[in-house]
Amino acid sequence: MIELLQGLLLVTGSLFMLIAALGIVRLPDLLTRMHASTKGASLGVMLLMAAVALHFLEEVVFARTIAITFFVLLTAPVAAHVIGRAGYFVGIELWKGTLKDELRPNYNPLSHRLHSGLKKPAKESETDALRDGRSEGGKGDSDTRA
Repeated sequence: MIELLQGLLLVTGSLFMLIAALGIVRLPDLLTRMHASTKGASLGVMLLMAAVALHFLEEVVFARTIAITFFVLLTAPVAAHVIGRAGYFVGIELWKGTLKDELRPNYNPLSHRLHSGLKKPAKESETDALRDGRSEGGKGDSDTRA
């Protein structure tokens, strides 16, 4: 019975990782690719580590599989967030089907800073002008200084 459960966990984890790999190849932009890789690979690793723990049935192996799973679940979303933010700051084009860009009104492309959300964000036209490289008398720079 344990072998059947191990096999099911291995196959399911491998399928999730395969779907994550296909998502990286097939999805249209950086942010959706990272979403697929982070979610699918994290779940795939969890299932594979559960199969490994069931196979060996030792406390040391179980502790290591828990540590590996915790490490992946802790680092993968943080790394994806940092890479996505860096890609956005560099100017990676979003997919044409993207409906909402929550960073745009809070991002100053000249200083590469985000407003905290507590301050009132710049008007849409000012943000567009800054993104296009036109400055309106220095507007937008004064509220980003620390």
